Amino acid sequence: MLVLALSGCKDFLDTNTNPNLPLDVPPSVLLTGVQATTGFAVGNDLGRVTGLLAQHMAGIANQPRTYDAYQLRGNYDNQWNNELYGGALINAQQIINRTQESSPVYAGYAKILKAYNFALLTDLWGDVPYSEALQGNLAAPISQPRFDKQEDIYKGNAGMGIQSLFDLVREGLADLDKPSVLRPGADDLIHKGSSAASIIKWKKFGNTLLLKLANTVSKKEPALAAAVIREVLAKGPAAYITDNADDAEVPFGTAVGNQNPFFAYNYVNRPDDQMLSQRFLDTLNLRYKDPRLPRFFTTTPTPVQPVAATPTTPAVVGVNTTGVVTPFGTFTGYDNGSTGGAPVRASRSRYGAYVVGTSGEVPMRLITNFQRAFILAEAVLTLPGLTVTGETAQSLFQAGIRASMLKTGLSAGDVAAYFTANPRLVTLDASRSLEYQRNQIITQKWIAWTGNSYEAYNDFRRTGYRKLALVTNPSSESPTSIPVRLFYPNSEISANPKIPNPQPNTNVKVWWAQ
Repeated sequence: MLVLALSGCKDFLDTNTNPNLPLDVPPSVLLTGVQATTGFAVGNDLGRVTGLLAQHMAGIANQPRTYDAYQLRGNYDNQWNNELYGGALINAQQIINRTQESSPVYAGYAKILKAYNFALLTDLWGDVPYSEALQGNLAAPISQPRFDKQEDIYKGNAGMGIQSLFDLVREGLADLDKPSVLRPGADDLIHKGSSAASIIKWKKFGNTLLLKLANTVSKKEPALAAAVIREVLAKGPAAYITDNADDAEVPFGTAVGNQNPFFAYNYVNRPDDQMLSQRFLDTLNLRYKDPRLPRFFTTTPTPVQPVAATPTTPAVVGVNTTGVVTPFGTFTGYDNGSTGGAPVRASRSRYGAYVVGTSGEVPMRLITNFQRAFILAEAVLTLPGLTVTGETAQSLFQAGIRASMLKTGLSAGDVAAYFTANPRLVTLDASRSLEYQRNQIITQKWIAWTGNSYEAYNDFRRTGYRKLALVTNPSSESPTSIPVRLFYPNSEISANPKIPNPQPNTNVKVWWAQ
């Protein structure tokens, strides 16, 4: 795992100089680091907590168990300081600083990745350092940057010198058409090369990222969302992702230290901390009989014997003690927030081959074809006057389901058979309300995003779908509602006096979800 930090990061890259860090790292090394760190950040602790809050997974021990009960305070310093600000973001900024004039293709890639990482930050925390961040190595450094409002981060604020995320992506896309002395080659993990085809795929990445950002603000700013989506659609379908082969993914390997972070955590480092959510299992089994289930999660023996509860622990609650038998095998989940004993390791359904591979080699999926289809399906359904040439909300909805199923390794024949056998599940019910149909779209998107719960968590907070129940035993930090943001990390609370005061609790919606 390559993570590069070119200056101290505790106070957002303050002025201290570390003689052990190189002063001149080539952009090729930086680009590899930015991409690897981005994928790692999405699947590491932030991937775990969003997986629990979106109820793909359930916590059964240690930190995931506390997260599952909504005890979130005092965490994520490493993610904030090292993976994001001190990792992917500062290195993306270094690429931009060093290559903008002579090799702008590098700068374009870095701007697209910078926008993705800042979206991740502001989506989870709300107001964050943005316009004044990443400046610790300047002659007049800003070691305590202001916290920009999330609205300004997404929409821009010229009076305050804040560039919108949309314009940051647009700048990156424009850079890809400029002559460059240097071009990425093997250092580009995501699209692997410097050919014209690779640059075209990066353009698709950037344009589909614009669709994602528009979708995120569509509840709060429907006119802005519609304008951005029309801007992308006007470029034609060749400009954005319409094929699974063009998905933006960060690859991982089988060697220790380079494995998919979900595999490293769940199979190597902490194999007894979390397992399949019984709630997710019930959805896929009881209602959907979904053929993706055995690809998302492992099967288990039956019958299943839970570990005995300790004398201070209530009797097992919400643990399936016999396993759920489906047409695809036996699966065992655990109820989110349960205080009961978990099944023995061999009898737990955990992330399966689609999410982690056999040895950690599966990529982290950032921007995908199924995501694009579901975004456009929702947009056509809900944004007045928005159309997609040759498509309907229904055709796009089915395209999203089909793309997700094919991506898990199901054959076209398998998908066709599922559609034939389950017409109600793959058809938007036009006799029902718009919100009912939106729920259909987002529920399928929630299923498809197994392995990147950050996106599913965004949709839940924005739309209220998939409808999720409060965990069984929520903590006093959030006793009546599922948290809708993260607490600021302790290190930033103590280091930066410009942090919002009062600091918002986890029940305070971020701007775009209000």
